[in-house]
Amino acid sequence: MSFTPLPGTRAPVRVWTDPYTIEAQAARQLRNIGALPWVQGVAVMPDVHFGKGATVGSVIAMRQAVSPAAVGVDIGCGMSAVRTSLTAADLPDDLAALRGAIEAAIPVGFAKHADAVDPRRVRGLEQGGWGDFWQRFATLDSRVAKLETRARQQLGTLGGGNHFIEVCLESGGADDGRVWLMLHSGSRNIGKELAERHMAVARRLPHNADLPDRDLAVFLTGTPEMDAYRRDLWWAQEYARRNRAMMVALLCGVVRERFPTVGFDEPISAHHNYVAEETYGGEQVLVTRKGAIRAGKGDLGIIPGSMGTGSYVVRGKGNPDAYCSASHGAGRRMSRGQAKRTFSTADLAAQTAGVECRKDAGVVDEIPGAYKDITEVMAQQQDLVEVVAHLKQVVCVKG
Repeated sequence: MSFTPLPGTRAPVRVWTDPYTIEAQAARQLRNIGALPWVQGVAVMPDVHFGKGATVGSVIAMRQAVSPAAVGVDIGCGMSAVRTSLTAADLPDDLAALRGAIEAAIPVGFAKHADAVDPRRVRGLEQGGWGDFWQRFATLDSRVAKLETRARQQLGTLGGGNHFIEVCLESGGADDGRVWLMLHSGSRNIGKELAERHMAVARRLPHNADLPDRDLAVFLTGTPEMDAYRRDLWWAQEYARRNRAMMVALLCGVVRERFPTVGFDEPISAHHNYVAEETYGGEQVLVTRKGAIRAGKGDLGIIPGSMGTGSYVVRGKGNPDAYCSASHGAGRRMSRGQAKRTFSTADLAAQTAGVECRKDAGVVDEIPGAYKDITEVMAQQQDLVEVVAHLKQVVCVKG
């Protein structure tokens, strides 16, 4: 489908789903965003749903301004995936031991490594730039200075919520049954700490006093507040990327221990909560993707469904109407609280049948039924991406 304009906004808001299916809170957020004087335009992805500050599944192009709430607290959150040389026939019938080995190698939830992982000791991990990266920690907001030890120990850890590690099988095509490794994570606690500090600063700035929603407070180019935010933002985005790269390398190590001759393709990695400097209509803008991936022409990306429905590896078509973007997943159709009230552990077990994963009350809010239909979401963005591979998980690790 192509986009549908959302009426009643100053800047164009283009929607890649039926506008009448957008929840009222999210539609109100989108109109508030479209009313901001700095906004060039907004693209709304088919996984759109209400979020704190700005709508999840929104792409916002701003002139000389950026809203930290439109990035969110998990700065740099995104996906990584790598195709292996293994096939389904190589995997054991019982995958519980493989899941256990992954959980032993990569801390999940609130857990962290007992000691910071030395990148030099991780096979397959990029070795460049680590010294400069950590030296820049000292330049970050002074209020996070005491968090360096924790940030180092959390590098190479998953987190909780909707973050996950999966072993998947490719479905259909010449590579039917090929094993992929995939994960979803971001900048851990350090990104959250930086984001919340800057969001609080933005709310107090005089030019944000009359906004329809103070959570949409912005920083303006040329101000010390903007300079400080961009410094911390770029660092946190790099932290998130390096966090995923380390986990991919650790995950490959787990697989290599069990299959010594396994081979791995070049990993695919894509942020879906971040800011980038891009040009549209001859104008340089700051593009914020909150729950959206870049889908420039030829760009590879990953669009996950839920812990029971599979995911897609995609190639972008470079649609400028969407600011060269696509959805970051299926998107929630109900809140975590509503999911817990609606579904039971028996429902979770039924909806994740055939997947080696947690099936307890602690992850009921991540049940597939709490998410939109990923097949429908993909159908709504055929002018944004083409499918490279359809993956179905057989192991899912959750925090």
